[in-house]
Amino acid sequence: MFKIGDLIVYSGHGICRVDDISDKTYAGITKAYYVLHPIENNQKLTISIPVDNDKIVIVKLMDQEEAETILESFNSAGINWIEKPQLRSQVFNNIVHTGNRMDIAKVANTLLRKKHEIEMASRKFYQQDSRILTTIQNILFKELAISLNTSPDAIIEKIKSMLRSNDKTAVQDIC
Repeated sequence: MFKIGDLIVYSGHGICRVDDISDKTYAGITKAYYVLHPIENNQKLTISIPVDNDKIVIVKLMDQEEAETILESFNSAGINWIEKPQLRSQVFNNIVHTGNRMDIAKVANTLLRKKHEIEMASRKFYQQDSRILTTIQNILFKELAISLNTSPDAIIEKIKSMLRSNDKTAVQDIC
């Protein structure tokens, strides 16, 4: 169970702070709810989620050690590329929705490398792939930044540098 003030990752809205844990009654049933606030939301969006909800992936923000391990994973190859766009989108989205950060980083790694390869061939990166990559950057890269006490831009630059050093051709503007 999370505590008030904890930073968590809620798959639907990214990084959120637990503002409160309160009992709410709906349809005559009283349950404990987390009251969440996305940290990047300027409009004060409030999200209430049952504490016992097992259908939604909510995880505590990673610690510095896990963040360093995940960041280091960009020195290795990602996952196998799936040629069929629809199947690739389904598989990659399923991985993102598991909440497993290392697997999500591998998807990002693969997408970043493939994006560079495609753009170097003067072709367009698939929109579905771009959406998945943007989602990962908006959540995982921000989480890495918070855990490593830096900025998302610094994380992107670090990953670009790692990919450049592992690629025989220079990687330009991959993120």
